[in-house]
Amino acid sequence: MPVSSCGLRRLELSVAEPESSVDFFAGVLGWTVISEPGGSFSGWVGDRLAAQVVAGDQGWRVFFGGDEPRELKANSSVDSGRVLHGPWAPPPRGGEPCWVELMTETAEDEYWAAELGWEIKPESEDFVLFTSARHGEPRSVAGRLTTTRAQGWQTYFAVDDLAAACARVSELDGRVLLEPTTVPTGLIASVEGPHGGSCVLLESPAGWGGTWSS
Repeated sequence: MPVSSCGLRRLELSVAEPESSVDFFAGVLGWTVISEPGGSFSGWVGDRLAAQVVAGDQGWRVFFGGDEPRELKANSSVDSGRVLHGPWAPPPRGGEPCWVELMTETAEDEYWAAELGWEIKPESEDFVLFTSARHGEPRSVAGRLTTTRAQGWQTYFAVDDLAAACARVSELDGRVLLEPTTVPTGLIASVEGPHGGSCVLLESPAGWGGTWSS
């Protein structure tokens, strides 16, 4: 079995207009943007990489930290190197990734447990937490929701003021797909940039996964 993954190595957004997209998310999330070789961009919060934005049409791609780089299902991969975001990383600051959740019609929990060394913790009929005990006691590292809505890994970003962040989304020609609402993870809104890249904003999470971190 692979060594248990304890969080995210990085996130990558693949969209048709990477420069416009990174500018949008920088405006909403407060990133510092750096132009990278090949027409790609990176968004930073202080000294931590929040996400990379590249040309393409695949949307968000999730790279989990692990011992053996490899492709996974649902537009995700394992990448070796230091985990930047997760239950054992520093608490998420505004603009940083703070959770990931797999949206799927068919639960394949055993696949993810086998690939990433996670344990499965059912929370309801439709939702499970994946936990990792790589660094001691088990902590929540990701979620899985059975749904007929958009499929794949849903990325969450921390914001200090959700209402203000949603206002910036509208000002920058993005869309608020789901108005602020309280869910088990915390107070969230779902948003999308003018060139794609839908994600969830989570207000002031205390740790990785919001309320799931406690």
